Amino acid sequence: MPGAADGTECGAAPGIDLKEEDILEAMRAIPGYLDITPGDFKEVYRLAFQHALERLSRAVTAAEIMTADVVAVKPDTPVADVAAAMGQHGVSGVPVVEADHRVVGVISEKDFLSHMGVSEPRNFMSLVAGCLRTKGCVALPIKRSLAKDIMSAPAVTVSPETTVSTIAALFTDRGINRVAVTDPEGRLLGLVSRGDIVKATMGRGLPC
Repeated sequence: MPGAADGTECGAAPGIDLKEEDILEAMRAIPGYLDITPGDFKEVYRLAFQHALERLSRAVTAAEIMTADVVAVKPDTPVADVAAAMGQHGVSGVPVVEADHRVVGVISEKDFLSHMGVSEPRNFMSLVAGCLRTKGCVALPIKRSLAKDIMSAPAVTVSPETTVSTIAALFTDRGINRVAVTDPEGRLLGLVSRGDIVKATMGRGLPC
């Protein structure tokens, strides 16, 4: 399985390399006779730890890991202001909300690139390539656009009770990097990004 951010294997405690001497010491500390080999003991430990991690991933919810102080824009916000807000706050995507805070869409860097005519928009370097291949700025086609003109809609949203494992699967299935957390009326409560899940994974020892 892929390693965690600190290099440990999934199913091993973060930052802990379980040695055979550790297992032997643990077995000696248990009163009575254990009819089990160190290898069996290690396998039981690995499986038990993995089951515990999977249980935690089902228990941790969006409300526990979401970013509540979210940078959001209105549908009629000029795209220049959207870009400025994203750059100022160092985020790669923002939700688009109505006056009553209902989420109606999401704008990411990919939305900017695709509406600027950059073929196969993937990242910032796609934009650089587009600029170098044209005589003018590739952003000119959307200079007078508003947030509602380039946003992806409808927005993918989850409830505060949605589990981290469900959100991670949603990211993979929909090919997205963030999801808005909303109340039953669709009003914005927070945002969960891949970065939030990574932090939760490292901080709680959730499955890689």
